[in-house]
Amino acid sequence: MVRLRSPSVGDAVRALADPDTLVLAVPDLLVQSGPGWFGRVVEAATPTAPVPPLRSVGLDPRRWPGWWWGLVSGVVIAVAGLVAAAVTLGPVLLWYDRAFLNTDQSGLHAVNHHLVHFLRHDRITLAGTMVATGILYAGLAGGGMRRGWPWAREAYLVSGCIGFAAVLFLFAHGYLEPLHLALAAIVFPMFLAATRRPPERPRWVTLPEGPERNRALTGQLLMVITGAGLLVGGVAVSVVGLTGVFVPSDLAFLGTGPEALSAANGRLLPFIAHDRAGFGGALTAAAAAILLLSMWGWRRGESWVWWTLALAAFAGFVPAVIAHFAIGYVDLMHLAPVLAGMALTATALTLARPYLFAQRSQTLAGGFRPVGSSSGGST
Repeated sequence: MVRLRSPSVGDAVRALADPDTLVLAVPDLLVQSGPGWFGRVVEAATPTAPVPPLRSVGLDPRRWPGWWWGLVSGVVIAVAGLVAAAVTLGPVLLWYDRAFLNTDQSGLHAVNHHLVHFLRHDRITLAGTMVATGILYAGLAGGGMRRGWPWAREAYLVSGCIGFAAVLFLFAHGYLEPLHLALAAIVFPMFLAATRRPPERPRWVTLPEGPERNRALTGQLLMVITGAGLLVGGVAVSVVGLTGVFVPSDLAFLGTGPEALSAANGRLLPFIAHDRAGFGGALTAAAAAILLLSMWGWRRGESWVWWTLALAAFAGFVPAVIAHFAIGYVDLMHLAPVLAGMALTATALTLARPYLFAQRSQTLAGGFRPVGSSSGGST
């Protein structure tokens, strides 16, 4: 029997190489190693194949692997978010918005001179969240699912299920936004193909642990806290959108109450509530991807994890903050969760960068070698 006391994955793999040896991990090891240690050991002991070149995907969609469909779905969502941002920075209201409200920008401005700016800040925040979600899906697919990691597929699946379930929010207030429904109809078959097609065989590369591990674990903890906070925030925004529509700081900015807005235009509150509930659902889906990627994806040398989280954070946080300051909606209590998320993410990624960017030259040959599936003890 071998008692493992070091969090070294290489030591565990070498101990498991003898099928007749009972291998036990002491509690202190699990505390030091952080979440997912058993999974990392299994990955290191799994025979892997090289990652195929992109040109092997081909042009026939019927033969595209699941990870490619996941990548395409992420790109489509991100592009849709950019289009939504362009509309928000331009006309704000599309033809079907004007038809539902039976008015245009000038009519909204006559109701309340802050209302158009308020709608613009809501919609630019949603657009940024859509771009962030697309980046997360593209990263999970191209960086994780392509290499056969089951946890990447599971993170994509969980987040996608939340996002598509949130489409039902569109029916809560009687306003069915055509382009939103069209996007869901386009992406849903891609999502099914990404999750239903056979997963890739293991194609990852495992690096031995390095001296950056402790700082990286602190960064991982901060990133998990950020993801959990965003998840709570997404649920809270969804509840507000489905019930009260506004928070107190919204009404302070508008300088009016929901009764006055409803009296001016009976469809205003359902219209705003629709935007808020949609944003809450999108934020919840993105937060689930961030949380699961942070919990399961911390692997030495996997720089794509860092880039995915960094770009998603930029796309999600920065437009929201700029939009608030641009329209003069500067309530520190209202912005505190966003600013805290930015600070936590920046600190987490700074601490984890040396670990996630470790050079691939320090691969198994320099630390340990994976053993075949026929070898292994019990844990």
